[in-house]
Amino acid sequence: MSAALPKVLCLKKGALLKQVFALSRAATPRESHLCAADDALLSCHRHYRARPTHGIGRFKYLLPKEVPKKKKDKVQMKEINAGTDYEYGDINIQMTSYDMCLVEHFAQYVHKLCNKLSIRVNESYAMPTKTEEVLFLEERGSKLQLDAVLTTHQRVIQISHLSSTFAPILLEIIQSNQPEGVHLLVKEHTEADFKSRLKARPELEELKAQMN
Repeated sequence: MSAALPKVLCLKKGALLKQVFALSRAATPRESHLCAADDALLSCHRHYRARPTHGIGRFKYLLPKEVPKKKKDKVQMKEINAGTDYEYGDINIQMTSYDMCLVEHFAQYVHKLCNKLSIRVNESYAMPTKTEEVLFLEERGSKLQLDAVLTTHQRVIQISHLSSTFAPILLEIIQSNQPEGVHLLVKEHTEADFKSRLKARPELEELKAQMN
């Protein structure tokens, strides 16, 4: 008897499980129909937008707003400082050479020297590179042949408020350290020096002349 009881209990459990499974399968279609009806009624309401997972994958709102680019204003010439009886106005220290590295290092040296001596440096810029062709004439011919192409590099350092008593000392220091192959020129800044930095547009100038 004791051995038969577990078998009877297992059979009863199996029958109960089959009934529960059959009832669950019969109930699922009704629930699915009810859920479909509820979805049709509530399709206009999107409750997922209130959930924290809404918006995953979107990153545009994290980026800062783009500021519209402003148009560049025309480059205008600053007022030229004429200087006084005791101080010079705007002075250009021009360095020209065929070797770009040489003139670049010398310009850096002059710039650092002015900073150490507490001389105000307004600007430090490079002028457009110029090329020159060297031609030679043959002894028994009339044609010119190309011998070499020379490129000149120029750097300009503009200083101001240089005292008249300290100016010869500064020039002596710069000349004593001037490397070979570098041409040095110190002159007052003029309007022509400013215009030489701008790109020439002959077509536009011709049209303006015709309009005038």
